[in-house]
Amino acid sequence: MPEQLALSRAYYWRLHRILFLYVLGVAGFVLAMLWAEGRGLSRHWIGPIFLFCTVMVYAGIGVYSRTSNPEEYYVAGRRIPPLYNGMAAAADWMSAASFISLSGALYLQGFAGAPGQVGGLAYVLGWTGGFCLVGMLIAPYLRAMKLYTVPDFFQVRYGGRWPRIIAALAAVMCSFTYVVAQIYGVGLIASRLTGVQFEIGIMLGLGGVLLCSFLGGMRAITWTQVAQYVVMLLAFMIPVSWLAYKQLGSYWAPVSYTQQLGKIAQLEHGLLASEAEKSAVEAYELRARVLEAKLRDVPSVLAAERQALSEHIRELRNSSGNIGAIMAASRELAAMPRDEATARERWTRELHETHERAKPMGGIALHSQPFAGDPHGTPQQQAEYENSRRNFLALMFCLMVGTAGLPHLLTRYYTAPSVSGARRSVAWSLFFIGLLYLSAPALAVLVKYEVLHNLVGTRFDDLPNWIAQWSHVDGSLLSVEDINGDGMLQFAEIHMGADLIMLATPELGGMPYVVSGLVAAGGLAAALSTADGLLLTISNALVRDLYFQERWQKRQLPPGARRISPEQRVILSKFTLLVVALSAAFVAARRSSDILPMVSASFSLAASAFVPAMVLGIFWRGATRRGAVAGMLLGLAVAVYYMLAHVPGLQGVLPSMLRSDELWWGIQPISAGVFGVPAGFAVTWLVSRWDGWRRRRGAA
Repeated sequence: MPEQLALSRAYYWRLHRILFLYVLGVAGFVLAMLWAEGRGLSRHWIGPIFLFCTVMVYAGIGVYSRTSNPEEYYVAGRRIPPLYNGMAAAADWMSAASFISLSGALYLQGFAGAPGQVGGLAYVLGWTGGFCLVGMLIAPYLRAMKLYTVPDFFQVRYGGRWPRIIAALAAVMCSFTYVVAQIYGVGLIASRLTGVQFEIGIMLGLGGVLLCSFLGGMRAITWTQVAQYVVMLLAFMIPVSWLAYKQLGSYWAPVSYTQQLGKIAQLEHGLLASEAEKSAVEAYELRARVLEAKLRDVPSVLAAERQALSEHIRELRNSSGNIGAIMAASRELAAMPRDEATARERWTRELHETHERAKPMGGIALHSQPFAGDPHGTPQQQAEYENSRRNFLALMFCLMVGTAGLPHLLTRYYTAPSVSGARRSVAWSLFFIGLLYLSAPALAVLVKYEVLHNLVGTRFDDLPNWIAQWSHVDGSLLSVEDINGDGMLQFAEIHMGADLIMLATPELGGMPYVVSGLVAAGGLAAALSTADGLLLTISNALVRDLYFQERWQKRQLPPGARRISPEQRVILSKFTLLVVALSAAFVAARRSSDILPMVSASFSLAASAFVPAMVLGIFWRGATRRGAVAGMLLGLAVAVYYMLAHVPGLQGVLPSMLRSDELWWGIQPISAGVFGVPAGFAVTWLVSRWDGWRRRRGAA
């Protein structure tokens, strides 16, 4: 025993020394890049250098930690110390949604939301509270069972094949939705760092994901995530501390940022009374009416616009011969919708965006009010207030319960050396996540003050270059237009996506471009760390939990046939992981949604599918196999149906009789788990009680 204790101490000191040297190396690299930028290094080189160096470090860790041992590949040998397990879990948790989009949601939606939007503070409270549920209800009990995957629990606890099969399929569904969002973030950041196309950026970043998860499994992913957390912490804390010092003279942003809330409230009320701001809003209202008129007769309007533009090009060629004007008009003609369906889809999307920007403050929530609407105002304002508060609580519930059911997060605590180690790992995870989550609201407030105080009111000729650069990356992330023609930028004329706020903070605050590169590298680390764990979860569910079940093998293999060895299972898992990664990259390349809504949907799916049967299985001996199967199926079905029935882009999947135009109690589709979880609990309990009654009756 003393020898083992001395060995563990020596092992811990070796890990601490490596971590200390790594932190020094990262800090030294950033300082060296700052020196090089001061000496004239072009920003066109800074981005690629950050991308190449960080990805190569992660790839090097993956190569060094490569393994084909099943215990190492699936659960990292169950010997990760709690401190490092907490760092890895925090990196796994600080996905592209948390790092890139959380501050953006707080910027756009305020603390508690706007009509049709849930406040960004629901994400902070829901995700943080979810770890309390993991620590108290789930992680220690799963670790005590010495399992490899979450579907293992359902087979061990309930027996039979179907609980494990359903759990594996549900793990694939919610994890694939989650990983698509991460790879979208990878493409967004890589394209910004290098200037390449979005699709090429996806493939560049995907190389780092595959080298880690493909070669070393959970062992490589764990140590890569520790390294990635260091990068994320520096990338998040440096810009928020810089802004806090610039505006308030203090580096402690989480403590001092509240001073800006009163100033922001004054600026917001000033904009609401501004004539220039009102003229911009009126211009968007006029554009909305024009789009509504177009949608009433799409074929005629499309033909008339195409004919008018063709005649304009012909006149330019016959009269002035201005090559630039002719080329611009030709590009405009080529960009026009090719058919009626495309035109209707585009104009409908533009109408929705225009309606949002035609609201006061461009549809962005006020930080000076707790919820949308007014509890003491008109009946409509009272209804908006109640709906906003209801959606806030619903989303917070889904995020908390979904955190307790996410397979890739629960698997992280299988790597702890003991049950007490799993509990301490959760505590360290909360600590490391809290370091960043406490700063996210501060960053949103400081960025909003920077925009309101320094950017609004600037002449379009004097706008900074970074606006044009980000507009070139993706017009849906950032766009400005002088819609009222006064030559001055109004708040309603700025469109900033949630995925942009964090990434553009250094340029917005006038920081060196090296800080922009560091922030992008931090966002890349966040996306890569989560993508690693998700891809491993999906491949393990497909190979270990579905394809190579022992009972399936015993039924299918002929007598005397050679069984698949554990090492061969690992190899097949690796190639499955490669196929899943390429499939997710293909879906992400379609840019179908923002990061945060995609991630939120996966939480509702995980909460509905896993948590009822898992919690009842741990704490209630009366839960039966049929009850678990019925609860998992119904909970997942309710959540999936609610999303398909109420998300406009997905309604075509359902038959017309199952589609629904009205939300249930006004709850947004991303919070579908608020219906799926109670349904899962109720059905699991009822069917299990019925099975117990039948068993007692048969015994009697």
